[in-house]
Amino acid sequence: TKEQEEIEVIEKFLPKQLSAEELRDEIKKIIAESGASSPAEMGKVIGLANKQLAGRADGKTISLTVKELLSS
Repeated sequence: TKEQEEIEVIEKFLPKQLSAEELRDEIKKIIAESGASSPAEMGKVIGLANKQLAGRADGKTISLTVKELLSS
């Protein structure tokens, strides 16, 4: 259908979304680079992650992943 063709064209120009595993790996790197070690530093890590991962992951998923990793 015409709509499907349009979607396929648009998707070619969109950045590829990270898988859950790729997102965790990227956020682990960001946590290491920032020196964050506790949930109290979550805001700093989320800010960095949102900048570095813009367009490749949504903010809610980034936030949940950062919280999970800093709480463990």
